[in-house]
Amino acid sequence: MKIKWLGHASFVLTSASGTRVLTDPYRSGAFGGAVKYGPIKERVDVVTVSHDHDDHNCVDGLPEGFEVVSGIGEHDVAGLAITGVKTFHDAHQGKERGRNVAFVIEIDGVRVAHLGDLGHPLGADQVKALGRVDVLLVPVGGHFTIEPREAVAVVRALGPSVVFPMHFKTESLNFPVKPVEDFLSLAGKHERPGTNEVEVKAENLGGQRVIVLEHAL
Repeated sequence: MKIKWLGHASFVLTSASGTRVLTDPYRSGAFGGAVKYGPIKERVDVVTVSHDHDDHNCVDGLPEGFEVVSGIGEHDVAGLAITGVKTFHDAHQGKERGRNVAFVIEIDGVRVAHLGDLGHPLGADQVKALGRVDVLLVPVGGHFTIEPREAVAVVRALGPSVVFPMHFKTESLNFPVKPVEDFLSLAGKHERPGTNEVEVKAENLGGQRVIVLEHAL
Protein backbone atom coordinates (compact mmCIF):
# COMPACT_ATOMS: atom_id res chain seq x y z
CA MET A 1 0.00 0.00 0.00
CA LYS A 2 1.18 3.51 -0.83
CA ILE A 3 0.45 6.46 1.44
CA LYS A 4 0.59 9.98 0.00
CA TRP A 5 0.11 13.16 2.03
CA LEU A 6 -1.64 15.90 0.09
CA GLY A 7 -1.73 18.31 3.04
CA HIS A 8 -3.59 19.01 6.30
CA ALA A 9 -5.56 15.79 7.05
CA SER A 10 -5.81 14.64 3.43
CA PHE A 11 -4.02 11.44 2.42
CA VAL A 12 -4.41 9.11 -0.55
CA LEU A 13 -4.10 5.41 0.26
CA THR A 14 -3.48 3.22 -2.79
CA SER A 15 -3.79 -0.56 -2.68
CA ALA A 16 -1.67 -2.98 -4.67
CA SER A 17 -4.62 -3.51 -7.01
CA GLY A 18 -5.05 0.23 -7.58
CA THR A 19 -8.04 1.00 -5.33
CA ARG A 20 -7.62 4.52 -3.95
CA VAL A 21 -8.98 6.07 -0.74
CA LEU A 22 -8.89 9.80 0.00
CA THR A 23 -9.22 11.00 3.60
CA ASP A 24 -10.76 14.30 4.71
CA PRO A 25 -10.43 16.43 1.55
CA TYR A 26 -9.93 20.10 2.42
CA ARG A 27 -11.31 23.02 0.43
CA SER A 28 -8.40 25.01 -0.94
CA GLY A 29 -8.77 28.64 0.16
CA ALA A 30 -11.20 27.84 2.97
CA PHE A 31 -11.52 29.96 6.09
CA GLY A 32 -10.73 33.22 4.36
CA GLY A 33 -7.69 31.79 2.60
CA ALA A 34 -6.16 30.24 5.72
CA VAL A 35 -6.04 26.83 3.98
CA LYS A 36 -3.44 27.48 1.30
CA TYR A 37 -2.85 23.91 0.14
CA GLY A 38 -3.61 23.51 -3.56
CA PRO A 39 -6.90 22.07 -4.90
CA ILE A 40 -7.27 18.29 -4.75
CA LYS A 41 -7.73 16.75 -8.20
CA GLU A 42 -6.94 13.13 -7.36
CA ARG A 43 -9.22 10.51 -8.93
CA VAL A 44 -10.21 8.07 -6.18
CA ASP A 45 -12.69 5.29 -5.42
CA VAL A 46 -13.58 6.12 -1.81
CA VAL A 47 -13.58 9.32 0.25
CA THR A 48 -13.79 9.27 4.04
CA VAL A 49 -15.09 12.38 5.83
CA SER A 50 -14.54 12.61 9.58
CA HIS A 51 -16.76 15.65 10.14
CA ASP A 52 -18.57 18.44 8.34
CA HIS A 53 -16.04 21.27 8.33
CA ASP A 54 -14.68 22.95 5.22
CA ASP A 55 -11.11 21.80 5.77
CA HIS A 56 -12.22 18.14 5.91
CA ASN A 57 -15.34 17.64 3.77
CA CYS A 58 -14.74 19.11 0.31
CA VAL A 59 -16.15 16.30 -1.82
CA ASP A 60 -17.89 18.56 -4.35
CA GLY A 61 -14.63 19.66 -5.94
CA LEU A 62 -13.31 16.15 -6.66
CA PRO A 63 -13.43 14.23 -9.93
CA GLU A 64 -16.57 12.06 -10.09
CA GLY A 65 -16.72 8.31 -9.55
CA PHE A 66 -16.20 7.83 -5.81
CA GLU A 67 -18.25 6.73 -2.81
CA VAL A 68 -18.34 8.75 0.41
CA VAL A 69 -18.05 7.15 3.86
CA SER A 70 -18.89 9.47 6.74
CA GLY A 71 -20.70 7.50 9.42
CA ILE A 72 -19.88 5.24 12.33
CA GLY A 73 -20.17 1.46 12.06
CA GLU A 74 -19.03 -1.12 9.51
CA HIS A 75 -18.78 -0.22 5.82
CA ASP A 76 -17.94 -2.44 2.86
CA VAL A 77 -16.98 -0.09 0.04
CA ALA A 78 -15.03 -0.82 -3.16
CA GLY A 79 -14.00 -4.17 -1.70
CA LEU A 80 -12.52 -2.54 1.41
CA ALA A 81 -13.54 -2.97 5.06
CA ILE A 82 -13.90 0.43 6.72
CA THR A 83 -14.94 0.98 10.34
CA GLY A 84 -16.12 4.34 11.69
CA VAL A 85 -15.74 4.96 15.43
CA LYS A 86 -17.57 7.76 17.23
CA THR A 87 -15.31 10.39 18.78
CA PHE A 88 -15.54 14.17 19.29
CA HIS A 89 -13.94 17.32 17.91
CA ASP A 90 -13.36 18.68 21.41
CA ALA A 91 -12.88 17.60 25.01
CA HIS A 92 -16.50 18.29 25.99
CA GLN A 93 -18.45 15.57 24.19
CA GLY A 94 -18.81 17.66 21.05
CA LYS A 95 -20.44 20.66 22.73
CA GLU A 96 -17.86 23.04 21.26
CA ARG A 97 -17.10 21.69 17.78
CA GLY A 98 -19.35 18.67 17.28
CA ARG A 99 -18.73 15.02 16.53
CA ASN A 100 -15.79 13.41 14.77
CA VAL A 101 -15.48 9.97 13.20
CA ALA A 102 -12.22 8.05 13.40
CA PHE A 103 -11.86 5.53 10.58
CA VAL A 104 -9.97 2.26 10.33
CA ILE A 105 -9.38 1.26 6.71
CA GLU A 106 -7.99 -2.17 5.91
CA ILE A 107 -5.87 -2.27 2.74
CA ASP A 108 -3.53 -5.09 1.66
CA GLY A 109 -3.65 -6.58 5.16
CA VAL A 110 -2.65 -3.25 6.76
CA ARG A 111 -5.04 -1.50 9.15
CA VAL A 112 -4.82 2.28 8.78
CA ALA A 113 -6.49 4.52 11.39
CA HIS A 114 -7.27 8.11 10.41
CA LEU A 115 -8.36 10.08 13.47
CA GLY A 116 -9.77 13.15 11.73
CA ASP A 117 -10.03 16.12 14.09
CA LEU A 118 -9.86 14.13 17.31
CA GLY A 119 -10.17 16.60 20.17
CA HIS A 120 -9.73 14.43 23.26
CA PRO A 121 -7.78 11.46 24.63
CA LEU A 122 -9.18 8.12 23.54
CA GLY A 123 -11.23 6.16 26.05
CA ALA A 124 -10.79 2.43 26.59
CA ASP A 125 -13.97 1.69 24.61
CA GLN A 126 -12.74 3.72 21.65
CA VAL A 127 -9.34 2.03 21.70
CA LYS A 128 -11.13 -1.33 21.70
CA ALA A 129 -13.45 -0.28 18.87
CA LEU A 130 -10.53 0.82 16.71
CA GLY A 131 -8.84 -2.54 17.28
CA ARG A 132 -5.44 -3.32 15.86
CA VAL A 133 -3.83 -0.27 14.30
CA ASP A 134 -0.82 -0.80 12.06
CA VAL A 135 -0.60 2.72 10.62
CA LEU A 136 -1.81 5.81 12.46
CA LEU A 137 -2.65 9.16 10.87
CA VAL A 138 -2.89 11.46 13.89
CA PRO A 139 -3.50 15.21 14.35
CA VAL A 140 -0.73 16.82 16.39
CA GLY A 141 -1.15 20.60 16.07
CA GLY A 142 -3.48 21.25 18.98
CA HIS A 143 -5.98 24.13 19.38
CA PHE A 144 -8.66 22.51 17.21
CA THR A 145 -7.48 18.96 17.97
CA ILE A 146 -5.45 17.10 20.57
CA GLU A 147 -2.24 18.78 21.70
CA PRO A 148 1.17 17.22 20.94
CA ARG A 149 1.42 15.60 24.37
CA GLU A 150 -2.07 14.12 23.99
CA ALA A 151 -1.13 12.86 20.52
CA VAL A 152 1.84 11.00 22.01
CA ALA A 153 -0.54 9.41 24.54
CA VAL A 154 -2.87 8.34 21.71
CA VAL A 155 0.07 6.76 19.88
CA ARG A 156 0.97 4.82 23.03
CA ALA A 157 -2.63 3.70 23.55
CA LEU A 158 -2.99 2.36 19.99
CA GLY A 159 0.54 1.01 19.52
CA PRO A 160 0.87 1.40 15.73
CA SER A 161 3.93 0.30 13.78
CA VAL A 162 3.96 3.49 11.69
CA VAL A 163 2.83 7.00 12.68
CA PHE A 164 2.18 9.85 10.25
CA PRO A 165 1.57 13.24 11.94
CA MET A 166 -1.00 15.53 10.30
CA HIS A 167 -3.00 18.70 10.95
CA PHE A 168 -0.04 20.84 12.02
CA LYS A 169 1.29 24.28 11.14
CA THR A 170 2.98 24.66 7.75
CA GLU A 171 3.60 27.55 5.37
CA SER A 172 0.36 26.49 3.64
CA LEU A 173 -1.84 26.53 6.75
CA ASN A 174 -2.55 29.79 8.54
CA PHE A 175 -4.30 28.23 11.55
CA PRO A 176 -3.26 28.86 15.18
CA VAL A 177 -1.84 25.35 15.50
CA LYS A 178 1.62 24.11 16.47
CA PRO A 179 4.32 22.94 14.05
CA VAL A 180 5.14 19.24 13.84
CA GLU A 181 8.39 19.79 15.74
CA ASP A 182 6.43 20.19 18.99
CA PHE A 183 5.11 16.65 18.58
CA LEU A 184 8.44 15.26 17.40
CA SER A 185 10.27 16.63 20.44
CA LEU A 186 8.03 14.43 22.59
CA ALA A 187 7.70 11.45 20.25
CA GLY A 188 11.46 10.97 19.89
CA LYS A 189 13.10 9.25 16.94
CA HIS A 190 11.55 10.07 13.57
CA GLU A 191 12.21 10.02 9.85
CA ARG A 192 11.91 12.70 7.17
CA PRO A 193 12.20 10.91 3.80
CA GLY A 194 11.85 14.20 1.89
CA THR A 195 8.95 12.90 -0.20
CA ASN A 196 5.16 13.06 -0.11
CA GLU A 197 4.61 9.31 -0.59
CA VAL A 198 5.95 6.10 0.93
CA GLU A 199 5.06 2.42 0.68
CA VAL A 200 3.99 0.36 3.68
CA LYS A 201 3.85 -3.44 3.48
CA ALA A 202 2.25 -5.80 5.99
CA GLU A 203 5.33 -8.02 6.05
CA ASN A 204 7.54 -5.09 7.09
CA LEU A 205 5.50 -3.96 10.09
CA GLY A 206 6.97 -4.13 13.56
CA GLY A 207 8.55 -1.81 16.07
CA GLN A 208 7.45 1.81 15.69
CA ARG A 209 8.41 4.47 13.15
CA VAL A 210 7.32 8.11 13.05
CA ILE A 211 7.44 9.43 9.48
CA VAL A 212 6.97 13.08 8.52
CA LEU A 213 5.99 13.44 4.87
CA GLU A 214 6.22 16.55 2.70
CA HIS A 215 2.83 17.82 1.57
CA ALA A 216 2.17 17.22 -2.12
CA LEU A 217 -0.05 20.28 -2.62
